[in-house]
Amino acid sequence: MRYERCRMLFGERDFEKLQKANILILGVGGVGSYALDCLYRSGVKHITILDFDIYDETNQNRQIGSEAVGRAKVERLKELYPGVKTIHQRMDIAWVESFDFDPYDIIIDAADTTRVKIEIAKKCYPKLIMALGSAKRYDTNSIEVASIWKTHGDALARKIRNELKKAKFNRNFTVVFSPEEDKCKEKGSCVAVTGAVGLTVCSEAIKRILSTKA
Repeated sequence: MRYERCRMLFGERDFEKLQKANILILGVGGVGSYALDCLYRSGVKHITILDFDIYDETNQNRQIGSEAVGRAKVERLKELYPGVKTIHQRMDIAWVESFDFDPYDIIIDAADTTRVKIEIAKKCYPKLIMALGSAKRYDTNSIEVASIWKTHGDALARKIRNELKKAKFNRNFTVVFSPEEDKCKEKGSCVAVTGAVGLTVCSEAIKRILSTKA
């Protein structure tokens, strides 16, 4: 049976919670594609993925589905994960302002654009699990989960905190980050970390789903 091991782990009642949960993943690159894979294999049936990018050869070191160079990421992932809903959409401020996040129980932000991440946080913080910087690192042991206000050693987290403070936004939301010092100046990346961040995001989503009342 496909989900037999999941049912053994979670128990029937909690496994039903996973199957009923409605999750939106924003960005399905090196982090988001692994979050998708983890949630899908864990029995979550209602997953929507949103991304506008197409695969490039340089994605192949870290992104699930990236052998399909030249194809839209959401198109290829829909083939790999039947039943997943897709939105081929560019994420910008206008999109954040107009998009209806209400149907989703959890919003996973694995997007790249800082300004968009900030606006998503303002709009969706109660449902949000945000992935922060995972490039330029290779030590998975450095990955942490915390409130955005408890982050340290991560330049993207610092920028987001500062911008939220300027906007007088003081609400709490969960982030997955790494304080590991950058190992290069350019966009170097290792799937050990990008994938592990995605899997950690998935774990946090599962824990949150299971903690809800039936």
